[in-house]
Amino acid sequence: MKNHKLTCHCGAVELRVDLLDGLKTATRCNCSYCSRRGNVSATVPLDGLRIVKGADSLTLYQWNTNTAEHYFCKVCGIYTHHRRRSNPNEYGVNVAGLEGINPADLGDIPWSDGINHSKDI
Repeated sequence: MKNHKLTCHCGAVELRVDLLDGLKTATRCNCSYCSRRGNVSATVPLDGLRIVKGADSLTLYQWNTNTAEHYFCKVCGIYTHHRRRSNPNEYGVNVAGLEGINPADLGDIPWSDGINHSKDI
């Protein structure tokens, strides 16, 4: 696993993340929240995310079952990461916030079905 720097837009929040299988885990989600953000997420194990600075600048958003934990910078509003509802032992991180990575360069990114979530069945 390669260690990556992830920041919000204003730089108030900085994370170090170890991607699980690199960017091969990159996905988009069609749930009501992710589809509005147009986000691309990659997988990080819980022990693979470290907040380097700005823990006090992170704020939490939850809805519906209040299981998933979505974090974003309360200064600039950029989503940084979330603890997954589908697997609470993983984080999804904002690929666009990774230093040196442009999601547009990743080609076709698979979609996950958040509308018909596996935890709702």
